[in-house]
Amino acid sequence: MMYGRLNYALPLVLPREQRLELVAHIRRYRAVRAVLVEERQVRLWYTGTLPAREIQQQIIAAVHIAQAAAVTPAERLAEYRRDALISLAGFAAVQIIRRTSPELFAATKIARSALTVLLARKFIQNGVTGLVRDRQPNADTLTATAVIASVLAGKPESSLTLLTLSNCAEMLTSYAAERARTQISGLLSLDQHYVWRVEHGRERKIPIAEVRAGDTIAAHTGEKIVIDGRVLAGSAAVNQASITGESNPAMKHEGSPVYAGSVVEAGELVITVEKVGKDTSLAHIVHLVEEAQSRKAPVQNFADQMANFLVPVSFLGAAIVYGATRDWQRVLNLLFIDFSCGLKLSTATAISASISAAAKRGILVKGGNYIEALAETDTVVLDKTGTLTVGIPQIAFMRTAPGVEEQEMLLLAASAEQHSVHPLAVAIQKYVQAQGWTVPQHEDSQTVVARGMLATVPDFGAYQGGTVRVGSKKFLTENGIHDVTGLVDSSLAGKNLLYVSRDQQLLGVIGIEDPIRPAMKKTLNQMRRYGIDEIVMLTGDSKAVAAKVAQDMDIDAYYAEILPEDKANYVNKLKQRGTVMMVGDGINDAPALAFADVGVSLGGRQTDIAAESSAVTIHGEDPARLMEALELGRRTMRLVHQNFMATILVNSGAMLLGALGRISPLYAAVIHNTATLAVVLNSCRILQTARRSRFAMPRR
Repeated sequence: MMYGRLNYALPLVLPREQRLELVAHIRRYRAVRAVLVEERQVRLWYTGTLPAREIQQQIIAAVHIAQAAAVTPAERLAEYRRDALISLAGFAAVQIIRRTSPELFAATKIARSALTVLLARKFIQNGVTGLVRDRQPNADTLTATAVIASVLAGKPESSLTLLTLSNCAEMLTSYAAERARTQISGLLSLDQHYVWRVEHGRERKIPIAEVRAGDTIAAHTGEKIVIDGRVLAGSAAVNQASITGESNPAMKHEGSPVYAGSVVEAGELVITVEKVGKDTSLAHIVHLVEEAQSRKAPVQNFADQMANFLVPVSFLGAAIVYGATRDWQRVLNLLFIDFSCGLKLSTATAISASISAAAKRGILVKGGNYIEALAETDTVVLDKTGTLTVGIPQIAFMRTAPGVEEQEMLLLAASAEQHSVHPLAVAIQKYVQAQGWTVPQHEDSQTVVARGMLATVPDFGAYQGGTVRVGSKKFLTENGIHDVTGLVDSSLAGKNLLYVSRDQQLLGVIGIEDPIRPAMKKTLNQMRRYGIDEIVMLTGDSKAVAAKVAQDMDIDAYYAEILPEDKANYVNKLKQRGTVMMVGDGINDAPALAFADVGVSLGGRQTDIAAESSAVTIHGEDPARLMEALELGRRTMRLVHQNFMATILVNSGAMLLGALGRISPLYAAVIHNTATLAVVLNSCRILQTARRSRFAMPRR
C-alpha cells in the first residue's frame, strides 16, 4: 500500500505536552496512518483523501497557544503599558487638534479613522480569530465591531476614546492580577545570593550556586537559610513562617531540621546541607503554587461560559436598538459594554490570590477546584493517629506493685526494650533518657510476636535483675503471671497498657497514650460553629481507644479497627450526602485522601504518599490551619459571587441607560472599564488577609 506524506514546518518548538495533544488531535482523522511532531516540523503519513485544511487549522491553533504561553506576564504587562500610552497620546493629540483647530480636525477624518483602526488592530485580530477558529464571538469581537461601526458612522473619535480607556483599564487590571499571582514569589524568594561555607574550621563566603549536598554552612543572626539541612552545632530561634505558616520562631538545636526560606532571628547555627536549589522545600512550595494557579476551578469555567453566552446577547441588544432607533450612538453604547472582562478576570484573580494567600500561611492548595470544594465542605473526616493525636506515644501514668519503685520498673522495661523500634518501646526509652537514667544492659532478649519482649537482665545498682517480660496482659497470663494485687481496675478500661514482670512477679503497668494535638478540640468546635454538619473519625486502632478519643473530642461518629481500603469506602459513602474533607497523614490514609472531595495532609511528619494523594498540604502542626483553609475557601467564593453580581448589575444598568440614550459612548466605556477594574481589585483583597493571623469572615 502506498502512503502519502505531508510535512508542516513549525515556527517554534512546542512543549512536550502540547506535542502529544496535537498528535492525538491529528490521529482522530481516519485518513491519517501515522503522525510525528518533532521540534520544528509535523510529519504525517496518510491514505486516501486527507483533510489537509482542517489539520492545518489544528497546527495553527497549537502554535498560537504555544506563542501565547511563551509570553511572560512581565512582557504582557509591558505590552499593555505600551498600548495604553500610545492610545492615550493619540487621544490627547486628537482632542488638542479638535479644540485648537476645528478645520484641521475636520480635514483629518481619514487619518483619525486610520489611527483608530491601527490602535484596534489586536482587538480586530482576536475578534476575527474568535469567529473563525472558535466559531463564536468574544469580547474582542464586540470591541472590533464597535470600532468598525464608529469608523463607518464617521465618528472614529468615539472608538478612540473606548480604546484609550480599554487599554488603560487592561493595563491596570493586568497589573493588579499579576501582583496577586506573583506576590507569593516575592514572599518565598530567598533574596540572598551568598552563604558562609565552613571549611577546615573557617568560614568562607561563596555564591549559593556553589553549595552542594554534604557541605557544611554557617547561618548567623538575621541571615536567611538558603538550603534544607540538619543542625550540626549551635542553637537559634528560627522563623520558618514561609514553610509552616507558624508566626512564633522555632528553637533549633543539634539534630533539628531547617528549611530554605527560614530566617535566623537569634543565635547561630552550623548546618549540614541536605538539599539545594530545586530540591528544597521552598522550591517545592513555589512549584506547587504555580502549578495550582493553572488549574481552573468549576466557577472559573462557569464564568467563561457565562461571559461567552452574554457576548451574543450584547450583539442582539445592539441590533434591536438599531432597528428601533437607527441611532448609532445608542448602538455604540451597547457594543462598548461587555461582561467578559469583569467575569473572567475577577474570578481568575480571586482564585489565584486565594492560593497565594494560603501558601503564605503554610497551606498549599493544589488547584482552584479545591478552593471551591473547601467552600462547600459540610463533612470533615479525620484519621486518629498523627492527625487528631500527636502521633508520638508517650507515658501517661504508671502503677507499681507494693515495694516496687517506678524507676526500678522503668529501667527493667527499658533494658528489655532496648533494641526494639516499636512505638511503645520508643516511648519508654525516651522517658528514661529524659530522666537522665542509665539503662542496664540485658544479657539476651527475644521478641515474642504479638505478645511483647522477653529479656534476661542482670542485677544493677540497688535493683535486682531476672527474667523480664514487657507486653500485653495475655503475654503474662500465658506464662502464669497474674495481677494478684489488683493494680488494674475498671478505671483503666480502654487504656493502652504495658505489663512489666520480673520472674513470676507483676511489677506494674505503664499507661502509654498518644496525646491529642493541642488546640484540636478547639478547632473542631470552631468547625461546628462555622457550619460543618458532621465530624467523623476513622482509625485502625481498637474500638475501646477510639471510643475514648471520640468521647473526649465530642466527635459525631467513629469507625475503628478498619483497613485503609475501608477508610476509602467510608469516605465514598459520606460523599453521597455531602462534600467531604478528609484529613490524614500516613500511608494508610492515602486512598481516603484521594477519594475525598478535599484531601488534606496535616503535619510535618506526613508521609510523601499522603502529601501526593492530598489536595491540600499543611506543613505546620497547628490544627487551626484546617479552619483557616475552610474560611479561605468560603471567603474566596463570597468575593467571586460579589464580583458576579457587581459585574452583571453595573454593566446591565449601563446598557439600559445606553439603549435609552441617557449616556454617551464615553460614559458607557468609563462605566464598563471602571467596573472591571473594581471587581479585580476586590478579588485582590484576599491577599490582605494573609497579613493577618486568620482569614476573617462572618460566620453563617
